[in-house]
Amino acid sequence: MTKLFTAYRVLALVVGVLLVVGTLGSLCKYLLTDGSALQQLGDDLTPIWLVHGWIYMVYVVVAFLLSQKLRWSIPQLGLVLIAGLIPGLIFWVEHRVVARVREDHPELARA
Repeated sequence: MTKLFTAYRVLALVVGVLLVVGTLGSLCKYLLTDGSALQQLGDDLTPIWLVHGWIYMVYVVVAFLLSQKLRWSIPQLGLVLIAGLIPGLIFWVEHRVVARVREDHPELARA
């Protein structure tokens, strides 16, 4: 289960970073003047959403498997899954999940 917990942590951080970068890219693309360098950068970052989507699907599977092993409640699993869709929230949720798992399952503390 240590590998599953480590995979969750890595995927949460990757999904979070991709979500923040994609959001910033979209803001640049749609809110700035057409033709500007930052608007072009935002346009160039559009494929980030495709990468985020694929990695998010893996994150959902890993989070579900972890929730089954650790017997999370449905609201807790829901928060973990929704966190991958709201910029910045996933970092807070991942921190809370790690703290709770380490408290409830000290054998995972080395992960």
